[in-house]
Amino acid sequence: MEENLEKNIQNKVAIVTGSSRGIGAEIVKLLSKNGYTVILNYNKSQELAENIAKEYSNVHIFKADVSKYEEVKNLIDFTIQKFNHIDLLVNNAGIDLVKTITDTSIEDFDNVLKTNLYSAFYASKEVSKYMINQKSGHIINISSIWGLTGASCEMAYSVSKAGLDAMTKSLAKELGLSNIRVNSIAPGIVDTEMNSFLSDDEKNELYKEIPLGKMGTPLDVASCVLFLENNSYITGQIIQVNGGWNI
Repeated sequence: MEENLEKNIQNKVAIVTGSSRGIGAEIVKLLSKNGYTVILNYNKSQELAENIAKEYSNVHIFKADVSKYEEVKNLIDFTIQKFNHIDLLVNNAGIDLVKTITDTSIEDFDNVLKTNLYSAFYASKEVSKYMINQKSGHIINISSIWGLTGASCEMAYSVSKAGLDAMTKSLAKELGLSNIRVNSIAPGIVDTEMNSFLSDDEKNELYKEIPLGKMGTPLDVASCVLFLENNSYITGQIIQVNGGWNI
């Protein structure tokens, strides 16, 4: 029985978008350590992506700007041609924007939504047809606490993440009969480059609002991906990984 389980894990293929650094990179590494073949998608950080692929033999890299449908389609086609199936899609690609609504241009808003939300739609749309045919699969969207509560001066980002959560619930209902699960992970503040602009004083003020009194780590989020993968009866859920910030 254990040998069969190990064989199944070794055959699993995962795509993680925007995964050359931060949370995405940690997801790639943890999945790889657990026997998955992983497609690491990057857009600009080729050297970082190559370094991860050198360290993990079951990681393959693919350059694509996931805010563009044709490039997402190329990513999915590459994976199918090389491995014949896709078992897990992690829609992780995302950018932040800290601006008031009066300073947010139409181009700003479009850029955030295309990178954070449209990319997940594109990838989920392309992956779903293969998962439906194989009657199995799992889509995980990396959302944010701001998708649940909204953030002042981060309206575009909050809207994009709220959209991801709505997509999660809708697709979980639509795809469940095909044995495809769809879940969302909503991190709080995580120690990544995206939050590097915060001063120590600002961090300390935030910690006062968090029951666990600290930032999360990329591994905290990656571990949740693995947890969701290992539980076949969880779907349509938004799992908050935030130290209790949103109790």
